[in-house]
Amino acid sequence: MKKLRYPFLILFCALFSQTVFAQVPPSSIQEIEASVDQRQSMRSSSIFKDHPIRSVGPTIMSGRVSDVAVHPDNDRVFYVGYASGGVYKTTNGGIRMQHVFDHQGALGIGDLAISKANPEIIWVGTGENNSSRSSYAGNGVYKSSDGGDTWMYAGLRNTQHIGRIVTHPSDENTAWVASIGALYSNNAERGVFKTIDGGNTWTKTLFVNDSTGVIDLIINPDDPNVLYAAAWERDRKAWNFKEGGNGSAIYKSTDGGVNWSKLTNGLPQGDFVGRIGLDISQSNPNTVYAVIDNQFETKTERPSRGLSQSSFTKMSKKDFLKLKDSDLERYLRSNRFPAKYTAESVKADVESNKYQPRALADYLGDANAALFNTDIEGAEIYRSDDAGASWEKVNEYKLERVFNTYGYYFGQVRVDPNDPETIYTWGVPIIKSTDGGKTWFPIAENGIGDGQGIHVDHHSLWINPDNSNHLLLGNDGGLYESYDGGENFIAHNTTAVGQFYAVSYDMEEPYNIYGGLQDNGTFYGSSRSVPNRSVEWSRLFGGDGMHVYPDLRNPNTVYVGFQYGNYSRLDRDEGKVTRITPVHELGEDRYRYNWNSPIAISHHNQDIIYFGSQRLNRSLDRGNTWEAISPDLTHNLPNGDVPYSTLTTIAESPLKFNVIWVGSDDGRVHVTMNGGGSWNDVSQGLPERFWVSEVHASKHDAATAYVSLNGYRFDNFETHIYKTTDYGKNWKPIKGNLPDEVTNVILQDPFNAEILYAGLDHGTYVSFNDGGEWHYLANMPNVATYDLVIHPREKDLIAGTHGRSIYVMDIEHMHTVADRLDDAVTAMEPASIRSSNRWGQQSVAYRAPFMPNVPLMYYLGSEGTEEVEVIVSDDEGKKVHSFKTEGHHGFNQYNWNLMTKDGENPEFLEKGEYTLTFKVNNAQHEVPFSIK
Repeated sequence: MKKLRYPFLILFCALFSQTVFAQVPPSSIQEIEASVDQRQSMRSSSIFKDHPIRSVGPTIMSGRVSDVAVHPDNDRVFYVGYASGGVYKTTNGGIRMQHVFDHQGALGIGDLAISKANPEIIWVGTGENNSSRSSYAGNGVYKSSDGGDTWMYAGLRNTQHIGRIVTHPSDENTAWVASIGALYSNNAERGVFKTIDGGNTWTKTLFVNDSTGVIDLIINPDDPNVLYAAAWERDRKAWNFKEGGNGSAIYKSTDGGVNWSKLTNGLPQGDFVGRIGLDISQSNPNTVYAVIDNQFETKTERPSRGLSQSSFTKMSKKDFLKLKDSDLERYLRSNRFPAKYTAESVKADVESNKYQPRALADYLGDANAALFNTDIEGAEIYRSDDAGASWEKVNEYKLERVFNTYGYYFGQVRVDPNDPETIYTWGVPIIKSTDGGKTWFPIAENGIGDGQGIHVDHHSLWINPDNSNHLLLGNDGGLYESYDGGENFIAHNTTAVGQFYAVSYDMEEPYNIYGGLQDNGTFYGSSRSVPNRSVEWSRLFGGDGMHVYPDLRNPNTVYVGFQYGNYSRLDRDEGKVTRITPVHELGEDRYRYNWNSPIAISHHNQDIIYFGSQRLNRSLDRGNTWEAISPDLTHNLPNGDVPYSTLTTIAESPLKFNVIWVGSDDGRVHVTMNGGGSWNDVSQGLPERFWVSEVHASKHDAATAYVSLNGYRFDNFETHIYKTTDYGKNWKPIKGNLPDEVTNVILQDPFNAEILYAGLDHGTYVSFNDGGEWHYLANMPNVATYDLVIHPREKDLIAGTHGRSIYVMDIEHMHTVADRLDDAVTAMEPASIRSSNRWGQQSVAYRAPFMPNVPLMYYLGSEGTEEVEVIVSDDEGKKVHSFKTEGHHGFNQYNWNLMTKDGENPEFLEKGEYTLTFKVNNAQHEVPFSIK
């Protein structure tokens, strides 16, 4: 019998969202537009335009590919859209890929399209269409008329997530856009939009309702008046995701997308029709395929040996006590109950009424298991051979474990351009049929192709119309290419587009950086890594990588985890893995673990670990044993099919061991000043119900903390950052001049209390005056920064981005200028250099001469452009050289070659100690410099 997976949620979600979350409205079009304009202005005027910041990769794994668009006349030229990393272009078949879309309004990509009429015209729809937890809202559609060199904004501002863009085969000014609309709220900017003037104006031609968008759109290759659109009704909340609805359906237009009719003959109808993917045969356009996510759940009791979870749901105390100890013991051990629970002990507890038999059923179950193990119909393939007039389900058997419970993340189908019987669909695996969808077999499996590891979770497939064996496949692991129809693949992972959730470091020399990535596990690598040039990073653990912390005393011990609170301690020198996730006591409420559950190591003792569920747990012995040191610190609101009312951030004071802060996803902030003996709710004065993305405890004052909150899961993009100096009794907003963008992390400089760093959804910012004014780090892409940490020895800022991997910036310069921001000129002491008798010489005739390079960094405090003279004096104060350059307000870098005489026989400064004097008008600043 088929049942609703969560029948109580139909009423619950309607009432709950109206009462609890009504006070968090989504951002308006005007607010979104203003934030984009403000960010662009801050970038163009940033004092950090010339401040170096380096990408350290890694590229060994990639980020989620959302779409691939290939030039119709040259398959060596193609564009790759990343879910949160922007657009890259290659002109040599993927050997080298260059980002071409940075610093546009949004870097989350939903779809790409190349005009068939003019391949120099590229369309980009922003806002990923996979409706994932980290699917960022876009801000409309962009267009390039020169192959991606420059871009113009083409409108549809509040569509937020683009499902598909289709171009007219012979008219470069005509295109159609399928919008699925806002992810967490209802809006009207969804449906099908058409332009006939190159994107200057748009007409909405298909609209179902404000919770139903259009996820896919295809065009008849022989008749551009015929289009098919897939509508998708969905309702995502922080606590629940309803993945289907009655609005999900297929529509057809025969007049160029002006009017639409709903297709029903043979297609499923109902509340649990989910995402729909479409494709049309290029060789026989009357043949159309659809893959439909059927969200019906089949309730079947799985056979089990002996006792099962359901055995205890209605069992009486009397019957429980009659159970055989051997049967009860088998149940406890097979379901990983802690060793302290034995048949003898739980019988004693039930007999003394400590808890009821049902507690042994309630104890089990976690969100990660429900994600993969819930039994739904999933992917179903429908086919029409009469241009959509009638449809038939064609898969002969259930396509198990293609979608699992998350068809919202997949849902596409492709037809071989030369054979209407050969089709592909995908989800966790990618599968292929050569008999029109009746039977299937997998391709791109792990280990296929002489041991190549092909990543799972697929999102995009291009089939070469001139060679059906030539495929480009995009998935959570990046971009892959096959020339034999999917039997073997090569990886094109040359771009640093990793989606990091968290980063940390060790104290090795050079130090290593650790990080957890969306669907790519956890990795570590050298802080001196150079993408595609130096030694690549090493994998530590699998799953969706989250927080990872090495023991700073011994990096062979690493705490590492994946989604929904599944954490382990790796003792790498022993080759040992110990699961450390805290578990609740029998009879207590089951622990709720966030997708990205927080874990923290004590500043005061590396053996002490904190772990957040709805309660704060502490271990004094590296995770071997745990004690809950708090009650439920959330609002304890009802959950749907997503864990909610969970802790999201933990901050122990670096100054006082007993001071600990925590924040929750439902808007509560608590602090304890006695190590968990009692807790104070300090949420008053903060915006209600916003997700607490970070609490940061000051290293300068135990009573001071910073908190960032975000409304992303309500489609509210306001910036919320606050500071307290009295343990949370009062909060002061420190947004300053930041644009309204979701805030993910706030960090105070450990050496200068006035310097702050903030990671937002579209970039990273620095403040020199405790949040009064913020400056944009212009040399990082405008990508979501999820985590920021500072290496205490090297004074490096490490930024973990969700879309462009990891960046490192030396912050010593900021400490130098922090008290001199208004001074005319401030010079930074350059690193010394070793003298060489090869300077100015050619090793061989066909190579340029070997030249020294000393980066000179200086800061100008006044607005505008100034001439800067640099005077070089020896250790006796005698001027030996000078040169001039031009600088602008903010940080400037001049690359100095040490040359004192140019020409056929150039001369260079000799080894020795020097003074560099930087002069601007009547002001000057001196720094030492040495050639060894």
